[in-house]
Amino acid sequence: MSAGGTPSWVIRENASRSVLLALYLREVLGIASPVELPRLRDVGPVGARLEMDDHDLLERQWRAWWAMTVEPEVHPSPVPLELVDAYGTEVALPVSDAEILAAAIVPHAEAARAWADWAHQNYRTASASRRGDSYRAYAGTIAEHEREVGRRAHSFELNVEVVPLATQGVWWIGAMTVAVTDTLRSDASAFDDAIHPIIAELA
Repeated sequence: MSAGGTPSWVIRENASRSVLLALYLREVLGIASPVELPRLRDVGPVGARLEMDDHDLLERQWRAWWAMTVEPEVHPSPVPLELVDAYGTEVALPVSDAEILAAAIVPHAEAARAWADWAHQNYRTASASRRGDSYRAYAGTIAEHEREVGRRAHSFELNVEVVPLATQGVWWIGAMTVAVTDTLRSDASAFDDAIHPIIAELA
């Protein structure tokens, strides 16, 4: 709540390197989860697929890591984390029950980090070209919602991850986090229409 007890809202928009790395590794490792989230553009499986049982375990370990990556406060690791050396300080996995994932991601470290650099820089460039309209985009949608419902918006928090997915849209990827396609985010009118139901659900 803000000063005076009036409702307040916080929206954080980013293209987090941790999320980008997890999504890139999802593609190159052939991870299907989360099935509702589209694939990345121009990235696909690399190398041989693991045997079925090992691949199922890989998927389970990746899903646990994805949840911790998207919303670490909501999904803390039950065991200590340790850095994967090939990723510097960018990837930390549980010390137990992540062995297959840890081994699988090491060969892709150089390509994954380079791709995350590229995708994050693209987001920064596009965001700068919008001349700081991020706040206005969300504030305008919230003001419209308030007019529709005839009251102030409830207090809420929302994280928006802008990523280069192959299909344009918005998808929930956590309790208070959505993924938005970069192409949708760059289209002000279409983005307003797409984010409005998300705001209405929260506010």
